Amino acid sequence: MTELQTDRRIGEVIEASSTMWVTGAYQLLDAPAFGSLVRASCHANDLCIYGLVYDIRTGSREPGGRAMVRGGKRYDGVEFYDEQIYSEHPDLAAVLQTECSALIVGYERDGRIIHYLPPQPPTVHYSVYECDEAAVRRFTFNCDFFRIVLNTNLAPADDLLGTAIRNAAALHANRREYELCAGRELARLMRDNYDRLRTIVGMLTA
Repeated sequence: MTELQTDRRIGEVIEASSTMWVTGAYQLLDAPAFGSLVRASCHANDLCIYGLVYDIRTGSREPGGRAMVRGGKRYDGVEFYDEQIYSEHPDLAAVLQTECSALIVGYERDGRIIHYLPPQPPTVHYSVYECDEAAVRRFTFNCDFFRIVLNTNLAPADDLLGTAIRNAAALHANRREYELCAGRELARLMRDNYDRLRTIVGMLTA
């Protein structure tokens, strides 16, 4: 695919399956927001895989380990909290890691966006990028990816889809038209579940 020069490299794939992948962020506490569109590469030629961030976490790099309390009073009686903890303990960037999970919602091959699961998952240790505004508009121009999100049991589907639609609508030239188009597609997919439909549509104006 053509490299999107303004996409921001955020980390690399550290776990992958046919339906999701986990990104290890290069910078501590530097993960895309919930509902953000991200992309990763696959060793298969010209295959780019897209996902929506549905879980963000920071913890110990050690398997089974967890972060320890670092704030409170120093030996000299001075109290330090929050951002001061990171200033007092610059080693935290080495002992903690930020990760985020993404639900796969489509892929690109030969310049064509396809809103189905890809033939291969992203490749472990390949780069992950946060998509720029142009890439988000291009991927969300078609609403076919809604179906994948609504049918998943990996993520909080309603919140994830509502957030993704709201983010996309803000970037399209005619926000109201995009919201109406999204609403019609949601109504078609969720005609037998009015409560879920109302929840997601309500998020568009939240």
